[in-house]
Amino acid sequence: MDAEQGLGYSAAAVEDNSSKNKKFSFSLQGSLKNLFIVLSGEFIGTFIFLWSAYMIASAANNDTFYDSKSSNPAKIIMIAFGFGFGVMIGIMLTARVSGGNLNPAVTLTLVFARAVDPIKGFCMMCTQLIAGMAAGGAASAMTPGPVLFANTLGGGCSKGRGLMIEAFGTCLLCVTVLMTVVEKSSLNDFAPVCIGLSLFVGHLICIYYTGAGLNPARSLGAAVAARSFPVYHWIYWIGPLIGSIIASGIWYFWTYLNYESVNEESD
Repeated sequence: MDAEQGLGYSAAAVEDNSSKNKKFSFSLQGSLKNLFIVLSGEFIGTFIFLWSAYMIASAANNDTFYDSKSSNPAKIIMIAFGFGFGVMIGIMLTARVSGGNLNPAVTLTLVFARAVDPIKGFCMMCTQLIAGMAAGGAASAMTPGPVLFANTLGGGCSKGRGLMIEAFGTCLLCVTVLMTVVEKSSLNDFAPVCIGLSLFVGHLICIYYTGAGLNPARSLGAAVAARSFPVYHWIYWIGPLIGSIIASGIWYFWTYLNYESVNEESD
């Protein structure tokens, strides 16, 4: 696949008036200005996404009606909506600016898929992490009391189980990105919705057991705001890394088998 294709969430193409060929609108040519624009999009998009989600999670976790050790379905659904819809809005706002990755695990997956240049991808991941810390600091400053949106293990979940839950939840998100963005189909126009729904489902799965990291920028930003790094904090980095590798493997497996040939008329 051409490295100029599938640089992020958007599948929007612009028409080349001279050749009438399709060319993706944020195909970067190594320009420092273009890189700055991409990084600004990733910073602003990640900040908007995580600040919104942190604020919603903080409001949800202020509910003390249930025992903190018990599962609270209403709270889980509210937080899942916050992250799912938050990322959907962030993608819609920044897809044409930077590709709207908003997650180092997603960017790493696109690097593995050769849809993003590794150096640019590294710069994007660093920017996302900085934006996560900024969003965590802002949410902490705006909400009274202790930080209530940091990741913690729950439900008696061990570190090993938590690691694999994080990995599989991240894989769900990343393979959705690959199949709705990098692969060109009728789903491209609905990619932000598909990705938002995949993150929503991932949070429904993970919140009770791991707090649902699924994004190192999200986990780091909350941990810095809370000034607390539990001894198992590494699972929120290694888990998404494993998930990114699994998602890339699934995508390479399907593309190697030329999966499009099975349902050529579906698009």
